[in-house]
Formats: sequence, structure tokens, C-alpha cells
Amino acid sequence: MANVGLQFLASAGDADPQSRPVLLLGQLQNLHRVPWSHLRGKLQPRVTEEIWQTALGTLNPNPTDSCPLYLNYATVAALPSRVSRHNSPSAAQFITRLVRNCLSGGTNRCILMVCERSEVFASACALARAFPLFTHRSSASRRTEKTVTVEFFLVGQNNGPVEVTTLKCLTSATEGVRLAARIVDTPCNEMNTDNFLEEIKKVGKDLGIVPTIIRDEELKQRGFGGIYGVGKAAVHPPALAVLSHMPEGATQTIAWVGKGIVYDTGGLSIKGKTTMPGMKRDCGGAAAVLGAFRAAVRQGFKDNLHAVFCLAENSVGPNATRPDDIHLLYSGKTVEINNTDAEGRLVLADGVSYACKDLGADIILDMATLTGAQGIATGKYHAAVLTNSEEWEAACVKAGRNCGDLVHPLVYCPELHFSEFTSAVADMKNSVADRDNSPSSCAGLFIASHIGFDWPGVWVHLDIASPVHAGERATGYGVALLLSLFGGASEDPLLKMVSPLGEETDPPGDMERDFKRRRLVVTSVHLSSESISCEAAAKQRLTHFAAMRSSNLQAEVLEEASASQNAGRRKELTWLYL
Repeated sequence: MANVGLQFLASAGDADPQSRPVLLLGQLQNLHRVPWSHLRGKLQPRVTEEIWQTALGTLNPNPTDSCPLYLNYATVAALPSRVSRHNSPSAAQFITRLVRNCLSGGTNRCILMVCERSEVFASACALARAFPLFTHRSSASRRTEKTVTVEFFLVGQNNGPVEVTTLKCLTSATEGVRLAARIVDTPCNEMNTDNFLEEIKKVGKDLGIVPTIIRDEELKQRGFGGIYGVGKAAVHPPALAVLSHMPEGATQTIAWVGKGIVYDTGGLSIKGKTTMPGMKRDCGGAAAVLGAFRAAVRQGFKDNLHAVFCLAENSVGPNATRPDDIHLLYSGKTVEINNTDAEGRLVLADGVSYACKDLGADIILDMATLTGAQGIATGKYHAAVLTNSEEWEAACVKAGRNCGDLVHPLVYCPELHFSEFTSAVADMKNSVADRDNSPSSCAGLFIASHIGFDWPGVWVHLDIASPVHAGERATGYGVALLLSLFGGASEDPLLKMVSPLGEETDPPGDMERDFKRRRLVVTSVHLSSESISCEAAAKQRLTHFAAMRSSNLQAEVLEEASASQNAGRRKELTWLYL
């Protein structure tokens, strides 16, 4: 499927299914609502209305079902009629499976996706996962280019035709999903740190952005002890790369930080022969950030957005980090290494510190294939979210249901868990003392500690270790989630619709001058433009006073408790919609 082009059209047109195989896909109750007049041109002369109605009568989805209409050239497939509260209403995972199993081969094929408007985005991203780009099968070079045309038939409320802007958004999003999956599928002998940087440069060139790159010995000189320490033994040196989108009128600064370990041998704490295969996928976080950044900027992102890539190969060699080594990270904290296979948190600690100190981010989200324990905690389909904000935790779960990249919360309790990293000779160790004590939560807390648990901004950690792949293929997980979660800062109507976070309105009355409008809900204190370190910001004590302004609005006043240390800071109010 590497040579398959995916295109979204308002109308796929009419064709004999023998010359253009067709798959009709949707929930059974929705398939019944498609008029024969809309299907006739895609199925005749091979399929009659009687055959169509008979096929619908035979479908019994449990959870899915399919029925051939004409040999394997025309097929109707039914999605689950209902899903649980922790699944996406779009049933995105089942869409991908049914397309892989039911769509016939051919150079020109068609999918008619029947769904509600609210499910279009998730359905399109699920379709994209069925057509991976990477392959090195020898027969692939001899195959002709193939095209799959996707048409949406909308049912339910707001069931008008699909707009051109929606089709453009779907194209950008699915290209981002397939880009991320291709990078993750590519082995390290091709997708090393050099080539990953080339991918970043290509995206930058496409968007008119020149990336900032800090590499090799410069990392060491500038204090990025985490990234440098992990990648210094590899032939291809480690790097920190940043793509920055800074439009006029931005109201806040957002940083997406991706773990880009292009291969993870485990270092000197080496993995076994059964656990090392598949570690080409350890760059899944950075790949998702790259795909999402390209799509977000293309669709018009209204706030400052920085994509931070922490790239390294965790290799074995004479210069490899040893257990017992102590590294000084960019945060200024020292880390005693007790497990070189706990490397992702080291590179991300440098990445989030850079986002805080150098980029001045109000919202920092890191995405990583961080722990094997994530799959035990939340399973193969749901990423794990850990955040200092209850509102953003709920938003991540809702965004996951809206886009099909499912999410479930981890325990956030640093006062109970962070003691797992206690070191006698450094600020902390890099791996837990007790692996039975919520290791996925602890791994995320290690990252958060390098910006401070009392940092007033929003920090979100997404562990995508299991959903980044399905079997031996990458899924492109994370691209749709980021686009949905931050859709409130987009100019695109579809991304706004699937986002759980909306744009705030100006507060009422003459207090307007004291407020700074934020497009996304942020429970934070805005700091003045003078340089304030993360360490100092982390020491702020925040007092919350709530006052109901209306039935749906609560003002949270975040007041600094120690004005003497930083008299130049100015207080601001952030309004939180409940």
C-alpha cells in the first residue's frame, strides 16, 4: 500500500465496481439512511437495489460485519452500532480494520464513508492508517501508482454536503498521519538522526520556516546533558531541533516536545533479543509532533507554536553513558543514571526545560513512547495522559474520543510518587526504585520535575508506547490528537469543531484591560517579559479564589504570594470556562 494515493472529494463520481472496486462503510442504522439514488451510480450494473437491501438485512455487526455485493469488487461493511464511553463514537479502530480486510485491490478504488459530521475527522484519520507509506518489498517498485478516492455521505444533524475547507483539512491531517507512520516504520539504518533532521527541514521548507538545530558537542557546551548523554555513543550525533510558528496576534505560546529516539538498544543496560526488535518505533512522539505541526500550520494556527524534537540514538560504544554516571541537565538539576534504558525521560527533560526557559511556553505538551508499562496501565489503544491540570486531563480524554486517538488518565500524585527517584549523590536518579509503584506515572513525573511541580503553566505528558503501532505497522498515533486538542487555536472550522477547548471571550465590564485573552483554557499566571527562570517560577505559591460570574463562568484569581522576590511580575487573571 506504499504507492497508494489518498484523496478526499465531495463526490467520487460514478463507475462500474468491476473497474473501480467500492467499499461502503458505516454504522448499520446509517447505511439504511443512504438513498439508493445516491448509490446507484457506484454499484450498477453489477448490484441492484434489491441486492443492496438484502445485504443490509443480512448484516449483524458484533462488533462488525461485512457482506459482498458483487464478488470482491463491491462490499458493504457495518461498524459497531454502539460503543462504550471510553471509545470514540466514530469506532475509528474498526474503520481501519474493515478497510484493510474488505477493500479489494486495484489501481483505482472508492470508499463511501457514511457517518455524522462530528465523526468525519476521526473517520478520515482512521482511513489513512489503513494505507501505510513505507515498504521495501522488492515487488513494490514494479507496482503502478494506485488511488483511493474517499467520499463522505453525512447523516443526522447538519448533514449537508462536505465543504471544500473540510476536504482540505482532511487532506492535511491524513498526510500528517501517514508522514508520522512512515517515519516510525522506517528502520534506523535509514531513519537515523541525520535523516530525521532532513525530514524536519523538509517540513520547515514547505512551511517557510528555518529550523533551529543544536547538535553534538554544542549540546554539551550549552548544558543539554540529557540529550547529549543519551546519544553521544552513536555514529550519528544527537540533536535538539525546533520549528517555530509565530503569527501576529498570538495570545499565548505552546510547545510540543517529541521524543525522537531513532533506535533504543537500551544502552549499556541493554535490551534482550526479544525486546529490542521494534525499537525503531521509539521516535513515535517526535514523528507525531512533526506531522501535527505541518498540518496545524497549514490550516492556520493563531498562536505561537513551537515543535521541539529531542533526537538521539541510544547506542552502545566506548563513549556510552554508564550506570552510576551523573549528568547535569538543561534544567540545572543533576541526575544519577541507574538505568541507561530509561533514556527517553532524559532527552524530554532537556526539551521541556528549553521550552520553558528559552521559548517562554505557557503550555508544554510532551509526547513519547516512554514506558512499556503504559500498555499495561491503559492498554494497546489508549495513550496515557499525565498532567498538572484537571481541566486539561478531561480535555485530552474528550479530544481522543473526538479524533479516534484514544486517551486515558494516569495517577498524578508527585508527593507520593516522586520519592522513587531519590539519590544519595545527585538531585535524582533516572529510574524508579520500585517498578510496582505506578511506573508510567513516575516516568512522567521525572519530566515534570525539570520545570517544577509548582510551575504555573499547563504541562501535559502523553505516553503513546502501545498505540503508536498495531502489530508490525505504525499507526501515526498522536497527529489527530494534537490537531483536535489544540483545534481551538486553529482558523479551520473542522478542527475547531473537534476541539474540546474553545476560544475565550473578553471578560465583562471595565475589568477588560486587566485581562489577556487566551484562545485555549489555561490555568496559569502570565509572567512579565523580563527573564524569570523556571526554578523561580516553580516557587510561586498560587492562591485560588473562585467567584461565579454566570451559570457557565467561573473566574479564578491566581495571586502571587511572594511579591518581594519578583516585584517586576505583574498579576493577571485567567478566566476558566467550566
